[in-house]
Amino acid sequence: MAGRKSSGTVAPQKTEANPLSASTLEKKISFKLNAPQAQAVQVAGCFNEWNPESFRLKKAADGNWKGEWKLTPGRYEYRFVVDGRWENDPKAASVPNNVGSTNSVLEVK
Repeated sequence: MAGRKSSGTVAPQKTEANPLSASTLEKKISFKLNAPQAQAVQVAGCFNEWNPESFRLKKAADGNWKGEWKLTPGRYEYRFVVDGRWENDPKAASVPNNVGSTNSVLEVK
C-alpha cells in the first residue's frame, strides 16, 4: 500500500458500561426501631430528600418497626418519624443539624 500515510490518530473504541456503577455498589441497609405503641414509623434522610412519606417501616409482631433501603457507600444523616414526631435512632451516633436539634448518622461501607 505504497503512498499511504498514517495520520497518527487512533479511532475511538467502544467501551463497555462500568461494571462498578452506582447500582452495583448499592447495599441493603436495614432500619429498625422498637416502638410498640406507634401507629406509623417512617424514615427521612438525605437519601430520600428528607421525605418521610417515601419510606415507611412495617410493624412486626414484637413491636419493632423494620424496613430496608438500598444505599451506595457514604455518610448519611436521617431521623425516624414516629406518629408525626421526629426522633433520632437510639442506636446511632448523632450530629447537630441546622434546625437546632440532631440527626442520626449512618456510615455505609
